[in-house]
Amino acid sequence: MAGNTFGKLFRVTTWGESHGTAVGAVIDGCPPGIILDPKELQKEMDRRRPGQGGSSSPRKEPDQVEILSGIFTPAGADLPRSTGTPICLAIQNKDAHSKSYDGLRDIFRPGHGDVTYLAKYGIRDHRGGGRASARETAARVAAGAVAKQLLLQYNIEVCAYTVALGGVHVRHRDLSLIENNSYFCPDAEAAVQMEQRVQEVRSQGDTLGGIVEIVASCPAGLGEPVFDKLEAELAHGLMSIGAVKGVEIGAGFAAAEMLGSENNDPINPSGFLSNNAGGILAGISNGAPLVIRVAVKPIPSISREQQTVNLANEPVTIKVGGRHDISAIPRIIPVCEAMVRLTLADHLLRQMAVDCREG
Repeated sequence: MAGNTFGKLFRVTTWGESHGTAVGAVIDGCPPGIILDPKELQKEMDRRRPGQGGSSSPRKEPDQVEILSGIFTPAGADLPRSTGTPICLAIQNKDAHSKSYDGLRDIFRPGHGDVTYLAKYGIRDHRGGGRASARETAARVAAGAVAKQLLLQYNIEVCAYTVALGGVHVRHRDLSLIENNSYFCPDAEAAVQMEQRVQEVRSQGDTLGGIVEIVASCPAGLGEPVFDKLEAELAHGLMSIGAVKGVEIGAGFAAAEMLGSENNDPINPSGFLSNNAGGILAGISNGAPLVIRVAVKPIPSISREQQTVNLANEPVTIKVGGRHDISAIPRIIPVCEAMVRLTLADHLLRQMAVDCREG
């Protein structure tokens, strides 16, 4: 198994490399009849694409998504629908500067997958990280945009935002503010401090990590015990994002410091009175909002001098040039949303299959 496919019923296979001709995804298992407005898909791509915002990459990619198969516009309809056959999505690489990486051909970059990809495959695509590049996540966002249209039919919505960046933490969460700043931050004051922190670190030739929180409305009953628990599948999807180094659900690690009487969520006839469980009990959604947080590591490409080795295992020092973000935040925000949507779309279809068998 090559590990390029995610999901069991709503299956997504991504393809392409950072400096290849294109990246994209093939979705197999999308039900027929889902309205797929290309403009709605493009909105998701525009939130992720490079070259935007105060902390975004200097690489300028239009990230126009092409739907190559799996849709058809019926007579009298304004918008195309899914046909039930595989949906192929493609995003052309228009602004790849491979020559910027020629000096790194024989050098292992600290924090990157250079060492591990060579160990696994015996060959290394040195052009910006190849398959291990964050460029691959454009395909996930495109596929997640398709999943979004399916989920909206069942009133399932997903929203991600920044709660920490470079040591700056939000104090308030007003989700109406997240589209008003470059960092998708729900705290206006914290967003200003984040921008100041980014500019400070940029001048030092370094990069920043942070924390993204994702919330989702979700009906009760999604999840497949015992090895496909909903939180396990969500963690799988989110941890498959290259920059993510940790996932917590609900109270997360804070639960380790609580008493059982504090961590348990009381229930009354109206529902749960708290949500330390993060919307999941025994691996199955309980109808409360899903609450997930991910730890995002700093971008490993920095212009400060670092110690490493070359292919001959000789010690060398390196300063990584090229065009890189200061942080994976904010561009990782729509990627996190996409992976949660893909997970929920898959489990929604799995639950629908159970309901059909029982019905």
